[in-house]
Amino acid sequence: MQLARVIGTVVATTKDAGLAGRTLLVLQPLSPRHESVGLPLVAVDSVGAGRGEDVFFVRGREAAYPFHPAVVPTDASVVGICDTWTCDAWDIDARPVEPPQGRQPRARRRAKKSTVESGT
Repeated sequence: MQLARVIGTVVATTKDAGLAGRTLLVLQPLSPRHESVGLPLVAVDSVGAGRGEDVFFVRGREAAYPFHPAVVPTDASVVGICDTWTCDAWDIDARPVEPPQGRQPRARRRAKKSTVESGT
């Protein structure tokens, strides 16, 4: 799932029958710092979101799941409205405050060639 802000709607008088009666929203993806990132996209609304609201959306085949058993031809759907959201792992200025828990990747090291001195 990804976070976005609803920045508009799409009106289409001619569209696939599976989209009949569905609201199409224009979304602007957001970063953890609530900043716009990437290009806007169109998503089918499944929750009744409106302009200016922060939402979360899914992409891919899973985007059609909220409409099951109806067949809705979509690859992006709004699946929730965010009342508030925060991201404690991010410092407002730039980088993660602390590394994630769990196994850390090992630093790659070049193998040193061992030199064996031969004694004569």
